Amino acid sequence: MYTLRPPFIYRALFPGALYRMLGTEDSVYLTFDDGPHPEITPWVLDLLSEHGAKATFFVVGSRVQRFPEVMERMRKEGHGVGNHTMTHPDGWLTSVDAYMDEYRRCAELTGAKLFRPPYGRITPAQYRNIAASSRVVMWDVLSADFDAKCTPERCVRNVLDNVRPGSIIVFHDSQKAWPRLEKALPHVLKGLKDKGLNFGASL
Repeated sequence: MYTLRPPFIYRALFPGALYRMLGTEDSVYLTFDDGPHPEITPWVLDLLSEHGAKATFFVVGSRVQRFPEVMERMRKEGHGVGNHTMTHPDGWLTSVDAYMDEYRRCAELTGAKLFRPPYGRITPAQYRNIAASSRVVMWDVLSADFDAKCTPERCVRNVLDNVRPGSIIVFHDSQKAWPRLEKALPHVLKGLKDKGLNFGASL
């Protein structure tokens, strides 16, 4: 189960996390999780370039080790890079020590000062430890492109029906999400522009 916006209790448990960029009248913020992927991420970068858009990519350290040139391209083209752990563990099923090791290894590899927990799952103890040195970034709108039961059209509507100024929007540059991302992302980028929204700089 998941919700398109973070559960209300998250704001109580993790009040210092970033959910939405307040004070931005006409901008939204694109984020992509789980990459880099050798074919999908370059496709995303090409599409973002066509639309003059920037994004923040929350990368998995083990994938950065395999495809460092893709992360280098992200940075060269002005996109942000965030920490998404080394191997994408579920925080609810991982000890604090093991989770912190995942966090530190990816931080050392990427130098990233932003962190997004895989699956959006993190415990209060894990959060406190990570928030001491990084900004934890959640989201305001989830595209649900990772959900095989969700059609590309539904992904488009998930974003366009729920977006608002300052929204942090989540997509995934992963093989799992690709069947929906490929069809949905071009329509979302056009739809956001049609709504008069701009693409904010990377977080």
